[in-house]
This record gives sequence, C-alpha cells and structure tokens, in this order.
Amino acid sequence: MAKDHGPQIKDDERYEKLRKKGMSKEKAARIANTPRSQAGKRGGRSPKYEEWSKSDLYDKAREIGIEGRSKMKKSELIDSLRNH
Repeated sequence: MAKDHGPQIKDDERYEKLRKKGMSKEKAARIANTPRSQAGKRGGRSPKYEEWSKSDLYDKAREIGIEGRSKMKKSELIDSLRNH
C-alpha cells in the first residue's frame, strides 16, 4: 500500500513509482496529479526550444522558477527547461 502524501498528491502510488524512477518531487507530483484520462494527451504544437529566442527561453525559465537563469547561455536555458 502506498504511503499517504497528503491532499496535495492525488495518486500516491503513481507518485511513489515516479520518485523511485528518479524524478524530482515537483515533477512526480505534477504527473501524479494529472487525471489518468488526460495522461499522454498533448496540447497544441510548440516550436523546439532551439527555435526560441534567448529572451523567450528566459521568460519561460522565470515563469517556472529556474534559479540562476540570468547568467545562463541559451543552451543552458534549454537544458534547464528540459530537465526541470
């Protein structure tokens, strides 16, 4: 039986499996809180990060709270966004 992670985690069992795979707490929670009927469905199309301007990448990094973004190069912003 999965440990109860409180009301903020909707699917404790799924959360624990994702954490064991090495995902961050934040990412595992985000996935575990997605209804299974929505899992695997994607939104609209977005260009690859390599096609974004550095300014757009910086804004996205700020939006999701990546620290140290002001000193990052474009390639570092892309890597941080992909692995957040």
